[in-house]
Amino acid sequence: MTIPAPYPIGTPGVPWSADEIATWLAKQTRHRSYQQDVLSVIDALRSRYDIVEYGRLNYASETYPLMAIKSREWRDELPYMLVTGGVHGYETSGVHGALRFAEQHASAYEGRINLIIAPCVSPWAYERIHRWNPHALDPNRSFRENSPAEESAALMRLVADFRDSVLMHIDLHETTDSDESEFRPALAARDGVAYEPGEVPDGFYLVDDSENPQPAFQQAVIAAVAKVTHIAPADRNGQIIGSPIVAPGIIEYPMRKLGLCVGITLARYTTTTEVYPDSPRANPEQCVVAQVAAVCAAIDFALADTGHS
Repeated sequence: MTIPAPYPIGTPGVPWSADEIATWLAKQTRHRSYQQDVLSVIDALRSRYDIVEYGRLNYASETYPLMAIKSREWRDELPYMLVTGGVHGYETSGVHGALRFAEQHASAYEGRINLIIAPCVSPWAYERIHRWNPHALDPNRSFRENSPAEESAALMRLVADFRDSVLMHIDLHETTDSDESEFRPALAARDGVAYEPGEVPDGFYLVDDSENPQPAFQQAVIAAVAKVTHIAPADRNGQIIGSPIVAPGIIEYPMRKLGLCVGITLARYTTTTEVYPDSPRANPEQCVVAQVAAVCAAIDFALADTGHS
């Protein structure tokens, strides 16, 4: 058994102080462009949708407008559907899956739903291919009142006026090899706890809300994605990332208790997708297509199950 080396920042067993966070931040490097990859795509959609700036992040000398894509034909009596991506900026297919859905499929739902797409919730992290924001905070553990993560607080403000009306919310994520090589070790170091190695699932899976489980909804999404990419099997303990499998490719978390993105509304149907781009059986394009398939299946099921189709 290989004993993992201590994380290179901080003292094992001691939570990070401001000094360690500053050291970590100084090591972060910009690898890609939010303007080029995301904002330019959103700008090209202005003739078809309403584009709104729902917040603005100011980090040192850098400013990031937070943008959402909304249905142009907005009516209060229509069901509200929310699609989010890039809550973890390094999870690339979540961002590009949300944008691809907007480009190729969202117009088919015009006049049938009130659609809101926030494709890149964490643009600073997107550019640095990281999980955290510059304060070493995980936005997807920060969706709660008085959130310390501005990415999370801004999205909560966006949906505040209609949070009770949202029918479906799908949040697009990835699970990558870097979860075990970098992000979970960094989390353990930041919090001053021991890092316990885990197993990265090989394939697509979903996270349902244990406080509001919707098994038929989850299974409909799994069935659609299975036509595009493989579904993650259980590990030797019958689990995925430490949680029992409740159905093939499906686990459950208490969304609001953990401060997860899909807990920000009172939606009946919620799910978090997880694709695995590092699998030898998948590729980045396949992962984007899987995210799009998941969004379409989620909307279609919610419409049909509530008699709106």
